[in-house]
Amino acid sequence: MKKVFSLLLVAMVLLAFAACGGGGGQTSDSSTPPASGSASTAPSGDLPDEIIIGGLAPLTGGVAQYGIASNNGTMLAVDEINAAGGILGKPIKYIPYDEQGDPTEATTAYDRLVNEDGIVALIGDITTGPTLAVAQKALADNMPMITPTGTGAAITAVGPNIFRTCFTDPYQGELMANYAADRLEATTAAILYDTGDDYSKGVADAFEAAAPALGITITAKEGYQSGAVDFNSQLAKIKEGNPDVVMAPCYYGDAALILAQARDLGIDAYFLGPDGYETTAQKVDPSNYDILNKVYYCHHYAMSDPGPRLQEVIDAYKAKYGEDDENLNGFTILGYESMYIMAAAIEAAGSVDSQAIIDALTNLNYEGVSGAINFGGGQDPAREAVIIEFVDGEEKLLGTYSF
Repeated sequence: MKKVFSLLLVAMVLLAFAACGGGGGQTSDSSTPPASGSASTAPSGDLPDEIIIGGLAPLTGGVAQYGIASNNGTMLAVDEINAAGGILGKPIKYIPYDEQGDPTEATTAYDRLVNEDGIVALIGDITTGPTLAVAQKALADNMPMITPTGTGAAITAVGPNIFRTCFTDPYQGELMANYAADRLEATTAAILYDTGDDYSKGVADAFEAAAPALGITITAKEGYQSGAVDFNSQLAKIKEGNPDVVMAPCYYGDAALILAQARDLGIDAYFLGPDGYETTAQKVDPSNYDILNKVYYCHHYAMSDPGPRLQEVIDAYKAKYGEDDENLNGFTILGYESMYIMAAAIEAAGSVDSQAIIDALTNLNYEGVSGAINFGGGQDPAREAVIIEFVDGEEKLLGTYSF
């Protein structure tokens, strides 16, 4: 059965790339009729006229750059899949809502998707807090749900219907601790994290837990409140310990501020971060790019050094949204992959029955544009990570890394 799934996915992707040569459609609920002769699992039971899939993302607010990027990628995938014949011969109708990065807004929007729009599956949410809140409701509904970018370990522990496309916070923290010891030869480290953010705390805790066995002594662990802009007091304490590396797990906005203040204080240590560091350079004035030197972070893939299939998606994105669209980043590809994964699961299930889709997701082996994403009977995918370094304000791929 898995072989059939893989062949189906290859057919879908090849058809999609052929279809998007002209830039793809411009709406996320395209009613493009199914392409004749497209591969399909025999449907079981009656199917609706269209496959309604919901989306949740922060399209406004402090983390909108991530939400817009992921949602744009999802809509690109919808256009491609519909142009290639849809799912089980039916077009996807994708309905995304802006949850503003707020858990309450997210759950309200989820209720609307279920009760008013009649979704059969959910792509989202994006950041850990809102995703956890929505997952509780999705569990009660047995709604198939996949978060493109929610890395908090607790997300998929909510229930067996919750999946993710990305890797987890603990994985990132442990991986970067291993990288610090193995490649940077670090023996001391400090940690600076956002005490009010599950993502930041999860990475920080995992790094701290992994450090002793790797021969790394933690010289300081300093926290700050969400929304802080002055980190000088925490950084001054960190400087006293003269660490080899500083793990500062956060998003790009905080990262740019922390790095500027750390360098001003004379902290010359390596700085390490998770995937939230992507686009940090966009928050730094080019005249100050030197603050990014000796900064490394992990990600699912490097947009700066794409393989051929990933480049095709980047080209399709630019054709749809414009050459200079600033929302093209790694979150775009995670959103794109998530829709293809969900589409493949529904196709494999042969129906829009919730449990059938969940079962298909659990056993899905997906060869995506960013590499293999295999669930292997679980909900968290097995996938590789890459290490990226900033050089003169540009992101440089150093290669894949595992431990």
